[in-house]
Amino acid sequence: MRSEAIGKRNGNGWRIARWGAGAALLMVPAVAMRFTSEVNWGPEDFFVMGAMIALALGAYDLLARMAGNGAYKVASALAVLGAFLLVWINLAVGIIGDERNPANLMHVGVLAILIGGAAAVRLQAGGMARTLFAVAGVQALIATIAVLGGMGADGPIWPRDVLGVTVVLSGIWLLSGALFRHAAR
Repeated sequence: MRSEAIGKRNGNGWRIARWGAGAALLMVPAVAMRFTSEVNWGPEDFFVMGAMIALALGAYDLLARMAGNGAYKVASALAVLGAFLLVWINLAVGIIGDERNPANLMHVGVLAILIGGAAAVRLQAGGMARTLFAVAGVQALIATIAVLGGMGADGPIWPRDVLGVTVVLSGIWLLSGALFRHAAR
């Protein structure tokens, strides 16, 4: 009985720390705006980032409750991190060209497969592994279409940028999928 209470308290402590870190992260641009004119956020920027952080932390909390082991928790954290980065990069600077390039809307498909796949497999580890592998494939396919189609070609280095972001995000998706596969065993 006492060990269960300690375990619950410890888990709650981590949850408080995660949400506190999210709030602190949201304060970084507010503090930076005091010291430099290069950071210029309006209320809508804080609202969007706050909503993104809250959704990411809420999604992780949901997935962590489903966890049967540590591999599932780490896989969940990576999947949520990948989704967060995908949305953040697209909103901030865009992956294909700049943030206003309509080709970036293809990345909505990545999120749709991630969310739809997770729902379809009811967050079960084996199904989540297959979902994350599919997400990695779609991420790579979008980069291939963008580069070969010359979408967003606004400079000589843009294919490297698209491919670099794609390698990082696909790596996150693949590692998450591998950990979900391990968790399923």
